[in-house]
Amino acid sequence: MGGSGETFGESGAAAMFMGEWQHTLDAKGRLIIPSRFREQLGERFVVTRGLDHCLFAYPPAEWTILEEKLKLLPLTQGDARRFVRFLFSGAIECALDKQGRITLPSNLRDYAKLDRDVAVIGVSNRVEIWAQECWEQYVEEASASYEEIAEKIVDLGI
Repeated sequence: MGGSGETFGESGAAAMFMGEWQHTLDAKGRLIIPSRFREQLGERFVVTRGLDHCLFAYPPAEWTILEEKLKLLPLTQGDARRFVRFLFSGAIECALDKQGRITLPSNLRDYAKLDRDVAVIGVSNRVEIWAQECWEQYVEEASASYEEIAEKIVDLGI
């Protein structure tokens, strides 16, 4: 199972994940986490439903930051309540086994359409877990509008 990419922040700095790896989900729902991500994710980390029908994996420190930000959302706004419920109700704490695998429960596998072939990608402060076919489709669609998107976000100071 190959991959490319690096991780930074191993000297105690904030987690920085990047790169893409292809792995296979086994019949028991176990997934190998790329070795370059394991140290920064830690022995135990949080996996939850993400956006675009993928899963998000956060190291404990990043999950705590996200949790604190979500606590500030107004309880009176329906969209905020729905988002917080969606994110937290799907969250589980995962522990790496001796082979560097985690077991994903069926509800998360179903949400992300994970069957066999999986893409594990680094996205700054989190890791995303995608069904390989969905990831390839997403990349194809995003590639078609990459320059247009870049022009729109230039106003954000990037």
